[in-house]
Amino acid sequence: MTTQARRLEGEAAAAAVREEVKARVEALRRQHRTAGLAVVQVGNLPASDIYVRRKIEAADALGLFAQLVRIQESDGYPTLLTRIGSLNSDARIHGFLVQLPLPDGWDEAYALRSVNPEKDLDGCHPTNVGRATLGDPNAYWPCTPLGIFELLRHYHIPLAGAHAVVVGRSRLVGRPLATILSQKGVDATVTLCHSRSGDLARYTRDADVVVMAAGQPGALTGDMIREGAVVVDVGVHRVPDPDHPGKTRLIGDVDEASVAPKAAWLSPVPGGVGPMTVVMLMRNAVTACERTLGSVPAAERGPA
Repeated sequence: MTTQARRLEGEAAAAAVREEVKARVEALRRQHRTAGLAVVQVGNLPASDIYVRRKIEAADALGLFAQLVRIQESDGYPTLLTRIGSLNSDARIHGFLVQLPLPDGWDEAYALRSVNPEKDLDGCHPTNVGRATLGDPNAYWPCTPLGIFELLRHYHIPLAGAHAVVVGRSRLVGRPLATILSQKGVDATVTLCHSRSGDLARYTRDADVVVMAAGQPGALTGDMIREGAVVVDVGVHRVPDPDHPGKTRLIGDVDEASVAPKAAWLSPVPGGVGPMTVVMLMRNAVTACERTLGSVPAAERGPA
């Protein structure tokens, strides 16, 4: 029996991708090019502030040109669309994303459709969603599912022929991840579960790989997986810390205490998927710059 799950450490996997990105940034520099990315942030949500700061800092550290476009809610929705249009035509910016969520009442779908699909670093534009579904190597994939795939690949987790259960059907994580894992060349058999799936354990107990992106703290417990399963925890929740009254701690969608003794591998929260999401954004930005030169490495032509 498994005594304790080995950890799918995101920082170790991200470090390997960063080395690759650094080499590609240097190759661009020799051609007198600098990959440029922008992050559009509306308002001042504390969680968004943290995520955006990490993205800008990561870009700076790798030698990319990074721009934060901050818009206040009081500026109005038309201002967001104007800024998106400006970034679409800015030659310094090879790709960008709109940090979600947007304020209540703002048309999120239309804003994402307004991004030039060739600059859509988070794969939200319908053109990229369609390209990804068709297996087009020119598609941009959302950074979190792409990071999960790279995390599993870094630790040599067998996927061909494996049964992968993805819990959560969001357009930024669950759905695109199911597409990646079921692609020819990856070859997992994928079950996509969600809030209407009924008895979730009926599916997860049969899985070789379980990816929890349900948005519910501690939703996966040890009795819901088989011995030796690989578990990836996408959830991030700040909850009261029972060991330190008045303080909080971060937990995921997985009940680590009961799952870790049974799983073969488990991604920690924090420190698992998070670092991978950021570094995949950097890689997408470099790819976008390379595409303007027609020089995308073969390894970057799709996640498979």
